[in-house]
Amino acid sequence: MGRMGAIARAVITDSLRRQVIYVVLLFAAVMTAVIPSLPNYDLGMETGVFREFALALVYVAAVVTALALAANRIPGEAERRTVYSILGKRVARWEYVVGTWLGMLGVMAGLIAAFTAIVQVVAFFTYKDPMWVMWLGALAMILEMGVVLALAIAISTRFGPVVVAVATLAGLFIGHSRSTLVGGLGAVDLKPFYPSLDAFNIVMPVSYGGGVAPVYVLAMIVVFVGLSGALLTLGVLFMQRRDL
Repeated sequence: MGRMGAIARAVITDSLRRQVIYVVLLFAAVMTAVIPSLPNYDLGMETGVFREFALALVYVAAVVTALALAANRIPGEAERRTVYSILGKRVARWEYVVGTWLGMLGVMAGLIAAFTAIVQVVAFFTYKDPMWVMWLGALAMILEMGVVLALAIAISTRFGPVVVAVATLAGLFIGHSRSTLVGGLGAVDLKPFYPSLDAFNIVMPVSYGGGVAPVYVLAMIVVFVGLSGALLTLGVLFMQRRDL
């Protein structure tokens, strides 16, 4: 854990130096403040619509930031040959991959938490409601971004940033399209084996209800551990086969 922790801290420090995080954070803050002025609000549904728009905005910002951070992390270090100095310090390749993922997950968790705090501030001054339920949505997004980062890192151990970005976006689409891609009468029911990301989609209960039950939160954590673990294992296998 000591070596992985050091790698994670280095990833966090390097990520915080990048302007993209602060640009996205500023953009999200401005857009969140604008949401209450959007037209077509139904009477009595203002807070629900606000939460739905805010969750969508934070999700898009998180995906953009995750791709910006993960797509070129390992390929860039391989190109700059800094990965050689890291692995030369008795750091195992699996520690390097997992430590990189942990660092990026820490950055994303902080970013989503900051987004959620901004949403709360806007909600409090606009509706006199701090909307604590938004933190359930934030947790779901952090867990999903953990899976997305694991996918991006696994691909980046073998391919360049363009392939990583395209493949990760494709993975997001496939992960949220189970009912469309695997369905229909007469089709083989592969749904139990489909790596769906819909487990993290709690936009409706967070926006228009009181959130989800604790058992569902536990289910999300189980899906997060399973999918992230499988993808990181794949990334470690790719990294082991890479000629460095």
